Amino acid sequence: MDIRRTILLMIFSFSLLMLWNNWQVHQGNPPLFGAPPPKATPAATTTPPDSGATTQGGVPSAPAQAATPGAAPTVPGTSAAPAAQAQTVTVKSDVLALTFDLQGAQLVRAELLNVPGKDDKKQPFVLLSREAGHIYVVQSGLTGAPAGSLYPTHLANYKLVTEAKGLNGNTLVVKFESEASGVKLTKTFTLTRGSYAIAVDHQIENLSAQPVTPSVYLQITRDGSDPMGQSNTPSFLQGPVSFTGPAVYSDQDKFQKITFPEIEKRKAQYIKQADNGWFAMVQHYFVTAWVPPQGKTRNYEVTELEKNLFAVRSIEPVGTINPGSQVSVPTKLWVGPQDQSELEAVAPGLELVVDYGLLTIIAKPVFTLMTWLFSLLGNWGWTIVALTVLIKAAFYPLSAASYRSMAKMKLVAPRLQALREKFGDDRQKLNTAMMEMYRTEKINPLGGCLPIVIQIPVFISLYYVLGSSVELRGAPWILWIHDLSVQDPYFILPLIMMATMFIQMKLNPTPPDPVQAKVMMFMPLVFGGMMFFFPSGLVLYWCVNNILSIAQQWHITRTIATQSAAAHR
Repeated sequence: MDIRRTILLMIFSFSLLMLWNNWQVHQGNPPLFGAPPPKATPAATTTPPDSGATTQGGVPSAPAQAATPGAAPTVPGTSAAPAAQAQTVTVKSDVLALTFDLQGAQLVRAELLNVPGKDDKKQPFVLLSREAGHIYVVQSGLTGAPAGSLYPTHLANYKLVTEAKGLNGNTLVVKFESEASGVKLTKTFTLTRGSYAIAVDHQIENLSAQPVTPSVYLQITRDGSDPMGQSNTPSFLQGPVSFTGPAVYSDQDKFQKITFPEIEKRKAQYIKQADNGWFAMVQHYFVTAWVPPQGKTRNYEVTELEKNLFAVRSIEPVGTINPGSQVSVPTKLWVGPQDQSELEAVAPGLELVVDYGLLTIIAKPVFTLMTWLFSLLGNWGWTIVALTVLIKAAFYPLSAASYRSMAKMKLVAPRLQALREKFGDDRQKLNTAMMEMYRTEKINPLGGCLPIVIQIPVFISLYYVLGSSVELRGAPWILWIHDLSVQDPYFILPLIMMATMFIQMKLNPTPPDPVQAKVMMFMPLVFGGMMFFFPSGLVLYWCVNNILSIAQQWHITRTIATQSAAAHR
């Protein structure tokens, strides 16, 4: 087997994978590499606050009851829709602009002030939103009230008890209060300069004459639509970075992703109870995550509230609170980009939302190397170039072995053709003669394949890193490349890649089979055409890699040809 057969095998395998992907989509399952197709967002409905009934997805139901022993309390009022005349409060730090609805003190809008928007780079990126066509909000409240009563939930009326709307020094403290059934809940949000992590404290005070045993629930509600909008990129080319949905992390079961179709079919598999970890709603480049108190047992729930509206939540009992007493439940909330170093500092394992798949063990060191190179170069484009050079240098001996094998194969190609003509259809004699020639000329026919096979895990890991790292979002390189995370606007890099692949094909031995030769000539067009859909950062890597490969292959081929000519003088 030589390099040509390896490439043909890769194409055949890729075709089978695409057929299986299309079959999965046809059967109503999520695509293997892309996000599920966007669905219609639920229409906004109004739920009366503090009514005597609770809602599940906006549908009236019986009042919340106290939990039976061993069971998690029911979360009331799960509708994410705004009231008819919502009263909102907007506060700002230097990196976040947060809008709260006084109905429930829900966080209904979050603008990332230092992150440019997808369409309008002059406007900040909006992560959380509650508007026509999109619902993505953060909620919390109390549950577990006796039959016929309600504690303050995320549908209760709250009042703002602080005046500050901007940073006072390095912090901003925002407090909301609500009282129901003799229980007062005070939510305190503390924003810190330069941080997307928000400290959220739930202070529960018993104003009644009887002991109470409430539970605190933390919740993230989101529709199942594509956060990036309709994409012109085929789902199988969008890569592994397009996962959108809930995730739960625990020391026991580690990082668990849950797809929206799994929730719809009630087939979601995740840990139901833990005293550690966190839960989140993940999308490409960004994440919203609740980190409950560690060491306190809580239940996790992932559910479909109504058609195409989903929630992931934790419910934590706080124990008995006697009359006149109070209890505080400190939590953390992250609303921002997937910055791995900062996420890791917020909670163990939170950096895993940047999912590198099965090759994380290779991808993480690659990303660490990239960040170090960026600290020296200050430009992510040149960082990719430098990284490619270092990877090429690391695999230089393997590549050299491959190119030497191909160079020798090119030298003996006329003799191979003569053997095929001599022995015709006698495959046994032909193979015997070919093996004898390989032995005499010290050629390993598999020499061109093994180095490529060994490098494949590194290439795939790099693909994950370049496609998943938020640092490359909006990062320019030079001239026409203003964003390495999107397609080349003028398709110059894909054209360069096709040209370099064509040169590489010319440096390889010409296949004796005319059909195979024609197929190989089309390879630059096939792979170059695919690169029209990929982010320019990925295409830049392949262009640089191809240019370095051409230089190395040309040098080795020329050296071997010179040595062969000298030996036959």
